[in-house]
Amino acid sequence: MLVFWSEKLVMLAVPKTGTTALERALSSKASMVVRDPPLLKHAPVYRYRRFLHPYFKQAGGQEMETLAVVREPVDWLGSWYRYRYRDDLIGHKNSTRDISFDDFVQAYMKGAKPPFAQVGSQAKFLLDNEGAIGVDDLFQYEQQDKLIAFLEDRLGIEISLPQMNVSPRMTLDLSDATQDKLRRKCADEFRVWEAGRR
Repeated sequence: MLVFWSEKLVMLAVPKTGTTALERALSSKASMVVRDPPLLKHAPVYRYRRFLHPYFKQAGGQEMETLAVVREPVDWLGSWYRYRYRDDLIGHKNSTRDISFDDFVQAYMKGAKPPFAQVGSQAKFLLDNEGAIGVDDLFQYEQQDKLIAFLEDRLGIEISLPQMNVSPRMTLDLSDATQDKLRRKCADEFRVWEAGRR
């Protein structure tokens, strides 16, 4: 999470949406950089509103605008799958090394998910208690140019994003049946991603 006090902007860190690269590029400009613990770094909308928003308002008497990035759901799940496929996780309960991407997505859709498929939800991160988008500005991960243009204008700086936390490249296939089921069972994930289109 990045806080730009003078600019009245808070960037929430949705996992697997390039937030580490943004943190690296923008930390010198930020008033506050929350790196640890992960519970705070990746505070979702409901946690931000409950704990940090009132604190910021009390500390400065100002409303902070919120911003987040959302990634296309299949690509987001693919990033998690590839991240958990890495060598140093072999034999760990979170490893995806011995399962297909299709099986990973099927496991993600279960009520009781196995450990390797417990990766959270962009929709739960970004929706408020009424099911509405809980941030003021939402950008699709796939439209980096629009996000960068917004931030450069808002922060008055030029931004060059480094490559950070890039998961291993691999071809990931989903059956039509799994894709259809994902769109049906996880409709909010796709709704939230569509809301980021600009």
